[in-house]
Amino acid sequence: MSIYPSLEDMKIDQIIKAQENYVQPAFNNFGVDKIQSTSNASSSLPLANVYPALKDFMGLDLTAELIAQNMPEHSQSTALVCQVSPSTTGYSGNNFIAPLSCQSLGLQKAQITHGIRQLILCKDKDNKIGLRVKAVDNGIFVNLVIDKSPAALAGLRFGDQILEINGTSVAGFTMEKVHDLLKKSSVNGISIAVRDRPFERTLTLHKDSAGLLGFRFKNGRITTVVKDSSAARNGILINHQLLEIDGQNVIGLKDKDLSKIIDHCERTVTVTIMPSFIYDHMIKRMAGSLLKDLMDHSIPNL
Repeated sequence: MSIYPSLEDMKIDQIIKAQENYVQPAFNNFGVDKIQSTSNASSSLPLANVYPALKDFMGLDLTAELIAQNMPEHSQSTALVCQVSPSTTGYSGNNFIAPLSCQSLGLQKAQITHGIRQLILCKDKDNKIGLRVKAVDNGIFVNLVIDKSPAALAGLRFGDQILEINGTSVAGFTMEKVHDLLKKSSVNGISIAVRDRPFERTLTLHKDSAGLLGFRFKNGRITTVVKDSSAARNGILINHQLLEIDGQNVIGLKDKDLSKIIDHCERTVTVTIMPSFIYDHMIKRMAGSLLKDLMDHSIPNL
């Protein structure tokens, strides 16, 4: 089963497949044999179908390598339909199709796998790792990652669930007990097992002709979804908090700053959201200055 990052991607892919099914029989009806690609079907190239007789007529064998070397603009990587690598997107399947969104770096930076990974951290010169956690439903979740801290450099993000610290399961621990465990850890080699942001999800949206995505927000909380917009088509919900835009953490930023970030994004924008009642619990009793001034708001590298 094919997976698409947005409804627009799915519909465009369906149109392309319908066109391919219509055009190919037309070639065969005129007695033109379809060239057999040397690679598998998923990497067949449009030019090989459009000009099937060039091998016999001009001695040109339009392989993927030949096109990439001489006509890169027609290569599979820049074709309208492209397969996004599972290792890049984090999806386990190999049928993740993004004909509109494939060139968006934000799509790659913002993907959530909900998988488990192991991180090795060390403490900084102040004997800290730059991390604060919150207990939610017997689980321990990251609610602050300080900019340029060891935690930020290791790739921890808001909403990550910490499962183990140095082999000790932290399920049922209090926030204070986890912080104490981290304080007592050695300076180097702190092993942390993390589940990738289980309460969060990403949605890929496409700007309309006016450069709008189709939702409004106040204090980062989505309050309105515009009818027939990309936000409405792709399942944006009110009472959800904007956490990331194209993978960049925006928690604690003012609404005008969020709008500027969205305005500077390309036509494809991937947003990360979380239900507001969970978000409100996670930042409860946290000073706004912590989120605005200390939170890691850097743009992630691929």
